[in-house]
Amino acid sequence: MSDITYTQSQIITKTTSGERLPLSRTGFLTLVWVLAGLGLVRLVGIFTLPFTDTTEARYAEIARKMVETQDWITPQFAYDVPFWGKPPLHTWLSAAGMEIFGINAFGARILIFACAIAILALMYRWLRDEMGSGAALSAVVVLSSSVLFFGASAFVMTDLAMTLGIVLTMTSAWRVFTSDEDNLKHGLLVFVGLAIGLMAKGPVAVVLCGIPLVLWGLTSGRWRAFGKLPWLSGIALMLALVAPWYIAAELKTPGFLNYFIIGEHFERFTVSDWQGDLYGNGHEQPKGAIWVGWVLTFLPWSLAFIPSLFKPRKVKGAFASDADGWRSYLLFWALSPMILFTVSANILVAYTLPGLPASAALLVCLYADLWGDRQPRAFRAIFVGFATFIIAVGGFYAVTAGVAPHNIKLRSERELVAKLNEVDSGAALYYLGKRSYSAEFYTSGQAQVLPDLSGLSQLPDTPHALAIRQRDEAASATRLGDDYVRIGQYGRHVLFYHGSAAQEVEQ
Repeated sequence: MSDITYTQSQIITKTTSGERLPLSRTGFLTLVWVLAGLGLVRLVGIFTLPFTDTTEARYAEIARKMVETQDWITPQFAYDVPFWGKPPLHTWLSAAGMEIFGINAFGARILIFACAIAILALMYRWLRDEMGSGAALSAVVVLSSSVLFFGASAFVMTDLAMTLGIVLTMTSAWRVFTSDEDNLKHGLLVFVGLAIGLMAKGPVAVVLCGIPLVLWGLTSGRWRAFGKLPWLSGIALMLALVAPWYIAAELKTPGFLNYFIIGEHFERFTVSDWQGDLYGNGHEQPKGAIWVGWVLTFLPWSLAFIPSLFKPRKVKGAFASDADGWRSYLLFWALSPMILFTVSANILVAYTLPGLPASAALLVCLYADLWGDRQPRAFRAIFVGFATFIIAVGGFYAVTAGVAPHNIKLRSERELVAKLNEVDSGAALYYLGKRSYSAEFYTSGQAQVLPDLSGLSQLPDTPHALAIRQRDEAASATRLGDDYVRIGQYGRHVLFYHGSAAQEVEQ
């Protein structure tokens, strides 16, 4: 039983933690360079990677419309059609970036990227205080190089902004619970984090914080620590930050609260064939699929948990001897998205993102418990190899998207729109059958939808172009006749042009 006995000095606590995962100077600098490489590659991707349909392009176009219309209360799904699906924090971030840096990918993404950096900074500072700088840096590298976080770190969508709020809440709550001092600042930051979550994605952020906090309080017997939170002043602060927009949104577009609270937060997840989605289709998955989603989104690091499965007694001992409940706090936080969405019928793998910071911290914590100073050389090589693999793959896509975008099959209309502008920058663009958000962004909202070719005769006899899905080209060609010139295939669509520049194109 000696292999599962832990002394008080070995338990990770705020006052006796020390350096739980010591790194040599070379090892520390290696991880710093790896982290810098991850950041550089992701920064290059901000410039070169196009907006892809449907998620990122949709949110980027909503933000572009906000800049164009200067309506900062109601995001717009289409002109004069409110987008009730999510609160506007991520839209504000992208719109503000485009106000500063212009209507382009960098402007839309840079403040989302800033949120990712803030998450890493919060996690590093918190973990450094609890486990030392070596473990903190290791966990930040793990998180940065996980598939989902790496991608989401500059991806225009809601989940990263919500994750920032959850990280602020969970790290601040731990400081309040484990401090013997009156810590009003961190207590208020708990509620600021909840406000960020409520403005990024809604009440689900409160639930994702509540699940791990309640479970930790009950299982650790430290539920009385919740009394140390400044509930009255904290809730007042949270409402002051959140309520004005929710009230303004309902007054400006009545029906928002009913759709958002009931539809998006209950019916979406409890009704398997929910038909109430105003902005797309439900993402029906088998119940429990969120667990598979975690394995995929936390790659390659989800594989790194496998060695710990061969030391169950030591893992059990680490949890059993944990006086402050540090490991269980990380565990419940990491599992909270899966706990919430296990029985959900409509999910996306991105829903696992709020738990990934804790997953990274827990992995490093268990590594320190099981191997500590006796770090096998192979483990160190695998650690760096995992992270550099993500750098290599991310770098490949970032560079290729800039120099040879046709070689990567991305669901984006950037190249098609660029070609049409080259042929005739004044031509209208119609998509046959289905809306393209990326085309709308790259045409500044001018791309339109032609439901089917029966409406072809209704198009104005002025220069215009049709974007037709590749699989529909053969069936459509006979209807188009000689009036349209085939320009070429760009991604999923074939571009046909009708107008005065047709002869020059043919030549």
